[in-house]
Amino acid sequence: MPFDLPPVTRNLLIANVVVFLLQQIFGDALLQYFALWPWGPDQVFQVGQGLVSIGFRPWQLITYAFMHGSVTHILFNMVALYMFGGAIERTFGARNFTVYYFVCAIVAAVAQLIVVHWFTHGFYPTLGASGAIFGLLLAFGMLYPHEKVMLIFLPVPMPAWLFVIGYAVVELVMGVTGTQAGVAHFAHLGGMLGGYVLIEYWRGRLPLKPKRYLRR
Repeated sequence: MPFDLPPVTRNLLIANVVVFLLQQIFGDALLQYFALWPWGPDQVFQVGQGLVSIGFRPWQLITYAFMHGSVTHILFNMVALYMFGGAIERTFGARNFTVYYFVCAIVAAVAQLIVVHWFTHGFYPTLGASGAIFGLLLAFGMLYPHEKVMLIFLPVPMPAWLFVIGYAVVELVMGVTGTQAGVAHFAHLGGMLGGYVLIEYWRGRLPLKPKRYLRR
């Protein structure tokens, strides 16, 4: 039940749904200012009777992660947040979970900006909580490697570590080959990378040591 979720996970679910509803009301106005747009000079578009300058703004590194492109998009992300967020928040605690979630979202955004700027060279918005969600999947696989996980379209139980590694490989292959255009595969991988580095830092396995270590 939603009220059984710990507070940060529950509030993230609510915030994502509220923003999605606001998108239905305000349409492209939110997209223009709060989706993640590529680095570089602004581009000017005609909207109605006026011109609008659109481009990257620093706050988009966070705001993009609360926006979604369709009902299916937000549904899959929120189901994953519901499934994995509670377990990770209970393990990390509310404060560290919040830090972890937003670090994954920001690293995912940076990865997407790099790919678009130096490789694909397009000018299109990125939006969705998927980068942070993939960070949660990575955390679940690292913290609970032997827990069984099933895909909806492949109802075969598999250990979480195998699920996460397999999913990462699929994302990498699709990103490199350009399969499933319109999906930010490298943002997903960026979210995983951000999560991995942060967990390893908390475990004391990086040159820079934390004050407290992650026990699990």
